[in-house]
Amino acid sequence: MTGVPASGPPEGRALLDGKVVVVTAAAGTGIGCAIAERCLAEGARVVLSDRHERRLAATCERLATAYANRVLPLVCDVTDDSAVRSLVSGAAREFGRLDVMINNAGLGGERAVDEMSDDEWDLVLDVTLTGTFRCTRAALRQMIAQGGGGAVVNNASVLGWRAQAGQAHYAAAKAGVMAFTRCAALDVAGHGIRVNAVAPSLATHPHLSKVISEPELAELARREAFGRAAQPWEVATVVAFLASDYASYLTGEVISVSSQHP
Repeated sequence: MTGVPASGPPEGRALLDGKVVVVTAAAGTGIGCAIAERCLAEGARVVLSDRHERRLAATCERLATAYANRVLPLVCDVTDDSAVRSLVSGAAREFGRLDVMINNAGLGGERAVDEMSDDEWDLVLDVTLTGTFRCTRAALRQMIAQGGGGAVVNNASVLGWRAQAGQAHYAAAKAGVMAFTRCAALDVAGHGIRVNAVAPSLATHPHLSKVISEPELAELARREAFGRAAQPWEVATVVAFLASDYASYLTGEVISVSSQHP
């Protein structure tokens, strides 16, 4: 039997009331945008970041109609450390502080190892793993300078646990995000900062079929306990929980938003 999701995301419960949140790769219609919208629904002031300036502006314009004065767009390429530092400092300058960094930026693709070039490998690792490191480092420095406290939530993937043909670069990057999350959590626990991650499997996205064939998408959905892909908001609600004070004693964890586990 195929599981049918709720008709839409639940109403906000002020889980992030008053907090300042930065979300990377938040433009468009995928998980990042769903996370930004969830955080806004939970009362946060949100900095939406993306490297696609026009798409970012359109996303922020849409969200600002419902959440006026709580949305700020800042263009950022996570492969550029100066841009990452400007993102964090811009958020703190506009809203006075930074409470939550959500690292959603990642890059996939499909290529067998024997056909993969150095450039293909390097780009996926730079965006997905090193980009997460850059953003986390900048956020932690800001949080520590504020006196400590705060949360980082990274977007990993079940591919960090399991194998899939053509995904060696992406899987290696996501496994790296998981290990990085666990180690970073211990580095900053003394500052009262929590670092966790979510590991989605398959989430619906209008452009997903451009990188994965329809038969493969159907097979991936079949493997899930509910027999379907997750809705982006279903991932976003778990991210919001990890970002909130409800997860105050949870750090160094990778939460599977899927039936798939290591």
